[in-house]
Amino acid sequence: MAKEYDLVILGGGTGGYVAAIRAAQLGLKTAVVEKGKLGGTCLHAGCIPSKALLRSAEVYAQTKESEKFGVLASDVTLDFAKVQARKNTIVEQLHKGVQHLMKKGKIDVYAGTGRILGPSIFSPMPGTISVEMNDGSENEMLVPKNVIIATGSRPRTLPGLDIDGQLVITSNEALQLDTLPSSIIIVGGGVIGIEWASLLNDFGVQVTVLEYADRILPTEDRDVSKEMEKLLKKRGIQIFTNAKVLPETLEKGEGVTIKAEHTGEQKAFTAEKMLVSVGRQANIEGIGLENTEIVIEKGFIQTNKFYQTKESHIYAIGDVIGGLQLAHVASHEGIVAVEHIAGKQPTPIDYTMIAKCVYSRPEAASVGLTEEEAKAKGYDIKVGTFPFKAIGKALVFGEAEGFVKMIADKKTNDLLGVHMVGPHVTDMISEAGLARVLDATPWEVAHTIHPHPTLSEAMMEAALAVDGKAIHF
Repeated sequence: MAKEYDLVILGGGTGGYVAAIRAAQLGLKTAVVEKGKLGGTCLHAGCIPSKALLRSAEVYAQTKESEKFGVLASDVTLDFAKVQARKNTIVEQLHKGVQHLMKKGKIDVYAGTGRILGPSIFSPMPGTISVEMNDGSENEMLVPKNVIIATGSRPRTLPGLDIDGQLVITSNEALQLDTLPSSIIIVGGGVIGIEWASLLNDFGVQVTVLEYADRILPTEDRDVSKEMEKLLKKRGIQIFTNAKVLPETLEKGEGVTIKAEHTGEQKAFTAEKMLVSVGRQANIEGIGLENTEIVIEKGFIQTNKFYQTKESHIYAIGDVIGGLQLAHVASHEGIVAVEHIAGKQPTPIDYTMIAKCVYSRPEAASVGLTEEEAKAKGYDIKVGTFPFKAIGKALVFGEAEGFVKMIADKKTNDLLGVHMVGPHVTDMISEAGLARVLDATPWEVAHTIHPHPTLSEAMMEAALAVDGKAIHF
């Protein structure tokens, strides 16, 4: 017998389950269909497990250098099995938390694969969901008034570079490693590639990064990319930019060898394993999109500013629509979609207001326009930069590399962008995000009295530096 809902969400990842909670708060009868585990990629194969590994790597690296803090620790060793066990414990605790939130919201969860049906005896419009249950029981038929597609994404690979899960892996397999390789080639110097380069290097793995673009972190401000490359190389990570990997040259044996075009010639690179990190592709196959009028472009579902597809009662959010493929973005897209369904007239998201983070060592974070983007849009800009080496708390931490960079419109004094690389900047960036949301000027940031000694003083000083008035540099 078909079950009726106000809203059925395909996918219980961060975007999906947050949308479900908001729908429940608004009184909508809601169901979530998830073929894996609630929490999706972010909780089980992305944000949370990778950050747990990064934290263990950071502690290990810092402990080995503890003598500079006057703490003598001899014979520091790594138990990678315990590292993985800690990661798994954190993931499981959060997974139970999401399950509890579904029960609290009286949200029905179907463990299976959902497929959108075309017009049928259940509905004259596409949108009925047939759920193939994981336990092999009879398919469930769900008849919703509205649907949200939140099926997420998976790692992309290069044509001809097949993932075997052993020698050639993605971040999915890397998270499940039983033992660390002695060396690894990372294809791709974007956010995921750089985070893995950092943590594996801290664990003692010899790391080589091959990036096709002319710099690592190509979506970040150029100065941040330059500083990050300098600091990672200082730690012994080999980085080759303008490197075009040639999949047809891949050779496997006890390890892997592959060639890349670099500086006009082919160079061979050899390591125990290869990690392919060249972006993510939307999970749009097998969910019945062919039974709808939904438009797909370049592998992503097309929507309007409220996340409606061409089928106005079917919405899509998160990685399946492209754009900023970030967990916090998917969550807020889900909230906007649900509030639109409920007739609440939500404000569309301004993506230039969203903070982005890189959790490497050092960290990087940004919000708003880069210097290049601001100039390309025709702004006459002024820029303030302030180094962490002039911040007392950074020296106390023993992490004084990096800077805060602030970009403003010279004509209006509007804050256009803030970019950071250095200690704990992923926690600091929210102040810049709030400044953007409130349309604050550098003057207002500068005249917010920041406590001393804190890392956040770098924000204040960078704001002063925009007009050449920095105090401590």
